Amino acid sequence: MTMRTDWLRGCGTALVTPFAADGRVDEARMRALVERQLAGGVKLLVPCGTTGEAMTMTPEEQTRVMRIAVETARGRARVLAGVGSNSTAVTVERARAARAAGVDGVLVVAPYYNKPTQAGLIAHFKAVADGVAGLPVVLYNVPGRTSSNIQAPTVLTLAREVETIAGIKEASNDLTQIMAILRERPQGFRVLSGDDAVTLPLIALGADGIISVVSNEVPDLMARMAELALQGNWTAARELHYRLLPLMEANFIESNPGPVKAAMALMGLLEDQLRLPLVPVQEKTRARLREVLQELGVLQRPAHVAA
Repeated sequence: MTMRTDWLRGCGTALVTPFAADGRVDEARMRALVERQLAGGVKLLVPCGTTGEAMTMTPEEQTRVMRIAVETARGRARVLAGVGSNSTAVTVERARAARAAGVDGVLVVAPYYNKPTQAGLIAHFKAVADGVAGLPVVLYNVPGRTSSNIQAPTVLTLAREVETIAGIKEASNDLTQIMAILRERPQGFRVLSGDDAVTLPLIALGADGIISVVSNEVPDLMARMAELALQGNWTAARELHYRLLPLMEANFIESNPGPVKAAMALMGLLEDQLRLPLVPVQEKTRARLREVLQELGVLQRPAHVAA
């Protein structure tokens, strides 16, 4: 039986990591961004994932970012920290560090580059769960980043056999696969969308929420859309979905998190700093983001966050 994790629901934010001009993690801005999420109604914070550029951070920086999220939230939101790598041993080390930092659970991406078999994926995720016994583990399937798809039978095997494997962030865009998980999952196993644009249809099919990129920019609107959908208020949820869709699409004109950081810089929320190999977006992308943000009305808000 899957462990109870009622908090894996609604809108979670895949937090960006703000960097200063000299490349350091901007801790003051990180705290301010977390406070902004909380003010917007977000109850699940997800640092150190793809959007957070975790793979460019040192283990010490990752742990520090997790601690900032935990300490700033002060119980007002749960923290699900990204700990994945393409090494099982390293993933276990990162998961243990995350647990020591006080997180509520860990998000574990399928190992990239190695291209493990389904049997290898099962062994990997079981080893991570065993390494942090008692801590909720959420699988993360994003084949476009990893070249490794966690197939539905694999997800269901893990969900049934490992109590602490509590859910999955699904970003495969394979609706047939996701529906198979939703249909056959054990009671309590959570399915979260990993793609903003399909959140509404996935909730209609039975999913529990979203780990969102767009909620970095508009946490209040995305949290509201997810909650309306979960309440079955489809008319209002659909209206918000279509209002937000241009921003959802603009966030992926170039590789994430380039566009979302550019948008947040336009809003005065952070410096437009990324770590190589990512670079700032092209000017035509920035112009499109400005246009979309103006249409949403968020550039007129007093959105500046003091560092």
